[in-house]
Amino acid sequence: MSNPNIIVLCQPDGSKSCGACCGLYNYVDSSRSSLERRLRERTKRFHQIVRNPGDVKRFAEATLAAEDFKKRYEVIHCCEYLGFLDKDEKKVGCLLHPEQNSGVDMRDVSFYGQELCAGHLCPSHYFISQSQSQILVKIIDDWYLYGLVLTDIDLVTQYFRLIADRIGTELKPEVFENEQLKRIALEYFAWKITWPFRSQETNRLGKYYFDGSQYMISHIDYEKYGREVSPLNPILLSLCSSFQDAAGLDAAEGMIWRNIENFVTAYQREK
Repeated sequence: MSNPNIIVLCQPDGSKSCGACCGLYNYVDSSRSSLERRLRERTKRFHQIVRNPGDVKRFAEATLAAEDFKKRYEVIHCCEYLGFLDKDEKKVGCLLHPEQNSGVDMRDVSFYGQELCAGHLCPSHYFISQSQSQILVKIIDDWYLYGLVLTDIDLVTQYFRLIADRIGTELKPEVFENEQLKRIALEYFAWKITWPFRSQETNRLGKYYFDGSQYMISHIDYEKYGREVSPLNPILLSLCSSFQDAAGLDAAEGMIWRNIENFVTAYQREK
């Protein structure tokens, strides 16, 4: 049973949503352009084919025939019913949901079924604090980035912990009414997409790498670079980091520390 006090982060507002539990980022090609094209064509196909529950099977067959469903991790299902929920393509979600079909709930035909789809909350609901979750909702208005960040618990909690250690208090969501603080934090979270030290291996996603039906946690060989394990190690792994030499590791750490320093300076200036 879900906790009624937990903010449901899947569909937090009208400007973004998360489809990670539906396998959104589990395709071998999960680039923004690839997912946009996949979801756009799928949504169009759904509206062309489905007029009543009896049409759903034909839609599923057409989608499975039209798309490449190669996965990073075989155990995670990639749901063929995930699409765009709005004409501006800001929100991803279930095309079978009753809110999308004049109150008719067609989720029983999905892989997980109506009950699990309606009642499931991902681990981020429990391991990211409500105040931190509210901050993410406040500063990120991009479905692609939002889902990647929301489901990376270490990336979120470690960043806010490091800042809290410096300023002596937990950040409150209202702090991000300040546009400069919002911009600095968003720069950090956007590295989930733009990180210059990101591994180019297609079987990597954050700190995990996949081998068919198995997954492993990656590691950075600090000893190879003559370094102790970095205090930023969880963040570096979350950003899918791969280094050629010690200079690259130093540069990556420097980027993160500077971002944190910039945030702390701007925060203290506003006090």
